[in-house]
Amino acid sequence: MRDIMSSMAQGRVGPLFDAMAEDVTWRWMGVNQWSRTIEGKQLVVDTLFGGARETLSPSSSSETHYIHGDGDFVVVEHSGYNALADGRRYDNNYCWVFRFQDGLVQEVREYMDTQLVTETFGPDESS
Repeated sequence: MRDIMSSMAQGRVGPLFDAMAEDVTWRWMGVNQWSRTIEGKQLVVDTLFGGARETLSPSSSSETHYIHGDGDFVVVEHSGYNALADGRRYDNNYCWVFRFQDGLVQEVREYMDTQLVTETFGPDESS
């Protein structure tokens, strides 16, 4: 997990994708606005990472604050820093809870400031 997060800090997401099971489940935790479940590796890549296969936008970076593993679970607290196309900033804090099965990421529960997401991107039209 340290290598994956280190790669993400350098803008490389390939190692994260390589660690995912094909039937991975990614959950945005919460209720209503900006909460959902995305199932399947390809849908996670396309929906959450804009189809990025290897690298994030040059305006994106992350910083890992804390990693803790226990059994099949790893908890990662980190911050993401992003410049949007219109010049605004989108800098959020995250807690990702990974569940591994057979050496691959089977599930991710993502906790974030959904109010900041709404203020930045507007209402989630899909909810």
